[in-house]
Amino acid sequence: MKTHKDLDVWKDSIELVIIIYNATKAFPKEELYGITNRMRRAAVSVPTNISEGSARNYPVEVIRFLKISQGSLSEFETLLLISLRLNYLDEIIYKRIEGSIFKINAQLCGLIKSVQKKLPPSAT
Repeated sequence: MKTHKDLDVWKDSIELVIIIYNATKAFPKEELYGITNRMRRAAVSVPTNISEGSARNYPVEVIRFLKISQGSLSEFETLLLISLRLNYLDEIIYKRIEGSIFKINAQLCGLIKSVQKKLPPSAT
């Protein structure tokens, strides 16, 4: 497997983190330790788990960390929707981020399938 820095999904998820850090700067100050913190942590969890998984020697472990990234992405998506409904985000930014989430999830699915092909038949 390539290093995490070579993976488009890692690069795209880093960009997502930057976007969300900038977007959450405008959130209400009382949300700093609430939704702002949770959104940032969920977003950061995506590329960090991709990088941790890519450093593993066994495909099963790689897949486990990629699936953790998917879970974090799903959590992030939920927090994004809550932020929209609370009017912390405008519709344009929401749609842009939602598109990134869709793309990153598709990339994660593809990477998981690719790594699964390296597993022996008994491990699938």
